[in-house]
Amino acid sequence: MARRWGAVLRTPLGASAATLLVAVLVLAVVAPLLWTDQANAVDTGQIMQGGSAEHWAGTDSLGRDIFFRVLVATRLTVQLALMATVLGVTVGLLLGTAQLMLGQWLGRVITAVVNIAVAFPGLLLALFFAVIFGVGTVGAVLAIGLAIAPAFARLTQTLIAGVAGLDYVAAARIAGVGRFRVLFRHVLPNVAEPLVVSATVGAGNTLLAFAGLSFVGLGVQAPDYDWGRLLGEGLGGLYVHPEAALAPGIAVVLAGLAFNLFGEAIAKGVGHATPRPRLRRRRPVAPAPDDSAMLVVDDLSVGFPGTTPVRGVSFTMQRGDAVGLVGESGSGKSLTALAVARLVEEPGEVTAARLSFQGADLRVGDHRRLLGTSFAMVFQDPMTSFNPTMRVGRQLAEVAVRHQGLSRRAALARAVDRLGAVRLSDPERRARQFPHEFSGGMRQRAMIGMGLMGTPALIVADEPTTALDVTVQRQVLDLLASIRAADGVGLLLISHDLTVVERVCDRVLVMYAGRIVEDLPATALRSGAMHPYTRALLAAVPDMTTDRSLPLTVIPGRPADPADLPPGCAFAPRCPLATDRCRETDPALTTTDDGRRVACWHAEIPAEVGKR
Repeated sequence: MARRWGAVLRTPLGASAATLLVAVLVLAVVAPLLWTDQANAVDTGQIMQGGSAEHWAGTDSLGRDIFFRVLVATRLTVQLALMATVLGVTVGLLLGTAQLMLGQWLGRVITAVVNIAVAFPGLLLALFFAVIFGVGTVGAVLAIGLAIAPAFARLTQTLIAGVAGLDYVAAARIAGVGRFRVLFRHVLPNVAEPLVVSATVGAGNTLLAFAGLSFVGLGVQAPDYDWGRLLGEGLGGLYVHPEAALAPGIAVVLAGLAFNLFGEAIAKGVGHATPRPRLRRRRPVAPAPDDSAMLVVDDLSVGFPGTTPVRGVSFTMQRGDAVGLVGESGSGKSLTALAVARLVEEPGEVTAARLSFQGADLRVGDHRRLLGTSFAMVFQDPMTSFNPTMRVGRQLAEVAVRHQGLSRRAALARAVDRLGAVRLSDPERRARQFPHEFSGGMRQRAMIGMGLMGTPALIVADEPTTALDVTVQRQVLDLLASIRAADGVGLLLISHDLTVVERVCDRVLVMYAGRIVEDLPATALRSGAMHPYTRALLAAVPDMTTDRSLPLTVIPGRPADPADLPPGCAFAPRCPLATDRCRETDPALTTTDDGRRVACWHAEIPAEVGKR
């Protein structure tokens, strides 16, 4: 970090900005100590004199030296500008983070208020608040601080919205991290750069706004004075005595330029700072009582305004089961997993007749503690699954600190051990690195290692091999299989690749339009698929026998829109076997004599599936 700051300050922009700003701040400290007497000395024999060797910027209506008054006014001008900036930034942060901290409903109300305030020009807001709070220094600080707050709040809202939905934030919530901890540890550090730059540039703009209020008589009042008041006093004699107005005007421009340039310079040094907040220990969570099934999902639905993308999903998993959840993009696979983990936020609504994990009802109570120890998730994109401003080892250690009550040192040792368990070479060095220093396969292994920080009974892997090449894909799948075999860990593998699912899983759940349309053993996938959609998915997967002279097989039509489902079977518009009955009545998911489940009016076992 020190080297990065040194490099920034050695650039022409950084060096000039830092020099100018330091000069302004030093002048604000020493000028009142050195030149207050000269600035306040009244000399009636030198009234309204122009610039001279004795008075560089001339004198005012009482014969006081304007140059010394400009120097002394630096402290009050900078002090009030910084106070207003701190007020505006604080209020802006509170308003900007309201939706994340207070929930969707109250957050939307505050967002609407911010949007209305942003629609008004800042100067108009400042004048409005100045009238409310009254003329004077305190009123001006409050007026300008509240006037700049809406724009800062809007920027904060926009930046947080881009980070709050990333996977590493979801992972922190699964680990049981509270809203305040998520905000200050995982969200704000990743939006710090634009916020700090905006605050620094805002200080320069606030200084200009303060000068404007004082210039029109709403800011600093006599006998105090700042640059704006001096500018207003000197404007009356601009044509005969221009130095009286030019001196404070130049001071305002230079100070504003110093803050703005420094804001641009620090943009290169702030964004990669690594926060080191302290974590409170939490007592280890007692294991949940045993149940007949490790995971029970009964009639699970996820609804959003105007659409229900997951409809009536039901399945169970025993400890050690490996279940694949397959389907086209948009079929509801990932949303089902998020609903099981209770990570669907408002306005989404999750309902279920039963939703239990290791006997604990996930619909009620403090389920996050249980999920943080026994329920692990491996997200699709490992780059967004890690906080880019934190070292990998620290992120893994956070789970052990919060849920196992380990000290920071012990948790880091556990993190190193887990990185070694997922076959990362030199785990001690890897633990000290940042996520961008890992390759894609290494990040995915580290994500699995994060899930193993506790003693998981279930790992939900959401497209864990999508972004990986074939060799690394095989290594990740072998790793998941070895973890499952060694510790009896259940695996819910979400994928659109039937070949991967067939290799790794025992059972396959096929989803279409938000519901399960077939549930069958993985060994029967190619030879015994009964639903036309399952067979169409298999036919679309090329293999070594595929005739390359022919076009690849595709499923005709487009996936069903959850917000506009057709009557009857959702797959009917794309199904070659569809009849009037299919288009009128949606088939129920029924169980066959051999324990399979299928939702189709024409379910049948073909002689050979997937042959072209």
